[in-house]
Amino acid sequence: MKVAVTGAFSYSGKYITRRLLARNEEVITLTGHPNRPDPFGGKVKAYPLDFDPSAPLRAGSANMVRSLQGVDVLVNTYWVRFDKGANTQPRAVENTRRLVNAAKAAGVKRIVHISITNPSAESHLPYFWGKAANEKAVIESGLGYAILRPTVLVGDEDILINNIAWLLRRFPIFFLPGDGSYKLQPVYVDDVAELAVEGVYRTDNYVIDAVGPDIFTFREMVELIGEKIGAKRLLIPVPPRLALLAAQFLSLFVGDVILTPEEVEGLMAGLLVSKEPPRGRTRLADWLEKNQDRVGGQYASEIKKHYE
Repeated sequence: MKVAVTGAFSYSGKYITRRLLARNEEVITLTGHPNRPDPFGGKVKAYPLDFDPSAPLRAGSANMVRSLQGVDVLVNTYWVRFDKGANTQPRAVENTRRLVNAAKAAGVKRIVHISITNPSAESHLPYFWGKAANEKAVIESGLGYAILRPTVLVGDEDILINNIAWLLRRFPIFFLPGDGSYKLQPVYVDDVAELAVEGVYRTDNYVIDAVGPDIFTFREMVELIGEKIGAKRLLIPVPPRLALLAAQFLSLFVGDVILTPEEVEGLMAGLLVSKEPPRGRTRLADWLEKNQDRVGGQYASEIKKHYE
């Protein structure tokens, strides 16, 4: 089988690719970062993720169509976390439609698409509205599909968990947006990769939540991280706006966007918890135990990872 994975040199795509190569599948990647280090020693041929906005939307980019020739299954991990320059979330929705249409034009038979829990076309939050629009594009493409809806990913390249640990290691207090009682259900990235690879081989169409076995309040999760890395701190509930101001102030020093208003609102609205049984098996406490010396050792920059 020939499988195309968007972002195979990045985060979730790397874990998915590793599992596919272990099954001796041929893997190519479409990437917006062709100069990123190749973790697979040349085993994965890289093509540009060329959306070409000048091309007709229904046809997709001619370059992407050529890159996807002969591909059986496309695994799509593409998205943007926040707007920066021309890389906006509405543009990412359009780009996803172009990618899906290019896959169809190239003869791809199936798409495994990574989404988010609780997407909604009625949401006023661009992240959750955009993810719903992307799911619609995949479902209406006429191709076979598996849509996975993870929450917060946990892994070596993770942003949220790592940067909470980074803050706990360096500051004597930690501001909780609100009272910290809202819940989330993190999932280990390789558990999601396992589910994605299962979706490559299945032939039925389905949409599932891909979440871990633990549901925490935000306060409980921060306390657990602090405990496991040996950096217990005073947790202070503050109005969400004040927490955002503090995050924006720190963002000036790290040259990144630590937190967005939409992320705080989605978290506090309970959108990062599933009503379905957990499909991931890895517990956050166990992962933190194994990685306690590394997690939070360095700040993880979204801007450096995706824009520099």
